[in-house]
Amino acid sequence: MLTIATANVNGIRAAFRRGMHDWISRRSPDVLLLQEVRAPDALVRDYLEGWHVAHLPSELKGRAGVAVASRLPVAAVRGGLPPLDGGAEADVDSGRWLEVDLALPDGGTITVVSAYLHSGSTNPGQEHTMVSKYAHLDRVSARMVELAASDLPALVAGDLNIAHREVDIANFKGNRKSAGFLPEERAYVDRWLGAGWTDLGRAHGGDGPGPYTWWSWRGQAYVNDRGWRIDYQLANAALADRAVKVEVDRAPSYEERWSDHAPVVATYDVV
Repeated sequence: MLTIATANVNGIRAAFRRGMHDWISRRSPDVLLLQEVRAPDALVRDYLEGWHVAHLPSELKGRAGVAVASRLPVAAVRGGLPPLDGGAEADVDSGRWLEVDLALPDGGTITVVSAYLHSGSTNPGQEHTMVSKYAHLDRVSARMVELAASDLPALVAGDLNIAHREVDIANFKGNRKSAGFLPEERAYVDRWLGAGWTDLGRAHGGDGPGPYTWWSWRGQAYVNDRGWRIDYQLANAALADRAVKVEVDRAPSYEERWSDHAPVVATYDVV
């Protein structure tokens, strides 16, 4: 069995200070997909000593950053998603998409993607952030079509910053005009699922509401479970049926959280 965990760490320094290392020791995943790492490469590798590590920092200091830490050998690494019309990736898009091919014991490979998509904002004066988000989502969609068609197992996981359906957000009525729950954003997830991807969190998590993966640090959101499900493990057809168990590893209490996101942990029968 292969255990893969994805988590937005909300800054790897803070996450380790709050107890992420203890969680890793207890959970013992084979592969970690991390988002919003927000740290230089040397520091990330220090925190993940003993792992095979691939890390893609953002060009914008203190922003984004994705990483893959694996107990399996790394066969290949690909970072970033260039614009569909050519040219260089914009700084705001950097540190958001990292593909790693991992070598399986049977001689095969599995492609895992750590993805941290734009959050965006509909607040006055910040509408430009949604332009960036949609442009990035177009590039994500193009790559996901390619990965979906592969005969090799592929996984796209991470903080996608989109709650797909009403059961994926506690206060859906109050957030219909909020970034992360706009119809235009949710349509991208429809498109991915229609292209052959399986939302394992929903497939193994029941009809909902929830289980949520993000809660505000403020107020009683965590205590009252008023959250959003914006962290995913999406599997292509070659991998989806091999998922044995998928769960949100929600901390027992607010005080025991090491991020504002909870890890999504899946076990696959691939080795």
